[in-house]
Amino acid sequence: MAGGCCGGCETPKDKTRDKAWRRALWIALTINGAMFVLEIGAGLSARSAALRADALDFLGDTANYAISLSVAGLALQWRARAALAKGISLVLLACWVLGSTVWMIMAHALPAAGTMGAVGFVALLANMACALLLWRHREGDANRRSVWICSRNDAIGNLAVVAAALGVFGTGTGWPDLIVAAILGCLGLWGGTQIIRHARAELHEDHFAPQ
Repeated sequence: MAGGCCGGCETPKDKTRDKAWRRALWIALTINGAMFVLEIGAGLSARSAALRADALDFLGDTANYAISLSVAGLALQWRARAALAKGISLVLLACWVLGSTVWMIMAHALPAAGTMGAVGFVALLANMACALLLWRHREGDANRRSVWICSRNDAIGNLAVVAAALGVFGTGTGWPDLIVAAILGCLGLWGGTQIIRHARAELHEDHFAPQ
């Protein structure tokens, strides 16, 4: 998510039809979708803003993989429209994460460090599995490279969640959780706006392109 181009970039038709690439995307999509459900539930039950923010990242990647699979080979206008919808949804979800973080600051909620650490570790394993799965495709076109980079960066984000859990446990306060959540939420907001800007530029170019 943080890279702002996880699976939304244009790819040559012959590349997107590669069976191994599509199979890897389907597996990564399934893993990310399942982790979103797990983390959003754990984040709500454990009152962890960082887990909710990381769940947003999994949802964003799931949408990116789905878009990469569904609109590959279609006209630029359709790909740009799909990316625009993705960007808007990411911005809305990022605003929700930031809003819930502010609410938790005001409520002085203390997250469950044990749940944070356990779920964060599972999320780290999931993203490492996706990164290893996509490793063989990292030298492909821009779309493939961006997916690999996002998976790698997501694993780094999961390390931040685990570190936040340790910080909550060590300090007895919720500030480490809130700080990590704010950072991840801001990254999601930035990534969503970048996607929207790029999609609008592509729609503008396609509208004025010679027929």
